[in-house]
Amino acid sequence: MAQPPAATNYEIAQVCLLAGKIMLENGGETYRVEDTMTHVAEAFGIPNSHCFVTPTGIIFSIDGPEQTTRLIRISSRSTDLRKVTVVNAISRRISRGELSPTDAYQELEALSADTRRYPAWLQALAAAMASGCFLIMFQGTWSDFFPAFLAGGAGTISLTFFHRLVPIKFFAEFLASLIIGIIAYVTVTTGLGHNLDKIIIGSVMPLVPGLLITNAVRDLMAGHFVSGVSKGAEAFLTAFAIGAGIAFVLTLYPGKGF
Repeated sequence: MAQPPAATNYEIAQVCLLAGKIMLENGGETYRVEDTMTHVAEAFGIPNSHCFVTPTGIIFSIDGPEQTTRLIRISSRSTDLRKVTVVNAISRRISRGELSPTDAYQELEALSADTRRYPAWLQALAAAMASGCFLIMFQGTWSDFFPAFLAGGAGTISLTFFHRLVPIKFFAEFLASLIIGIIAYVTVTTGLGHNLDKIIIGSVMPLVPGLLITNAVRDLMAGHFVSGVSKGAEAFLTAFAIGAGIAFVLTLYPGKGF
């Protein structure tokens, strides 16, 4: 029985790069991406591989007679930890020898092309419920639960809409927090809400870059200073955009609810 042809370094590099790209685009930490790529290469018989990962690009190189060096650009990043989990599962199957480079690449391509996400209405509902629960956690009153519910859901819908309209994350987050501040102010002035500060704090929590901050700290602790600092800067800009939107509302309408 004829044996299948051995995989080339180029094919193995393609698998490693695609796995790293999917993880990095969907919220994976830098050190986890590098470990996964290295383990996949070792499972395919490449012990001498090197990878350098930043939030905006991946460089992967294989030493040897057929030296291969590839660079891939990361142009967009979001949060979809399901895809990170699936890539980890594929990596473990590769380590057990269950997948060839061709089969692994096909599965990774299908995963990368998978655009299934929770519908916008469900994301808004989850954010609204989380906002109300954060309000209670921050010692707010139940009478302010609905205003926080309303503002949090509207903020998530606005973030999605403005990000599609203006593909600049900073402005989308600024406008979303601006709408949250306006809704919170209106509910307080109309008597529907009472504590403006608690309503705002609870409503902006779904916008806070918690995963980004966590990944920045974990990358710094793992020694990936370039990625850690850049992710920290991105988290700072997001926090600044959220704060600027709320501050703009409070500047126009001071002295309400505090």
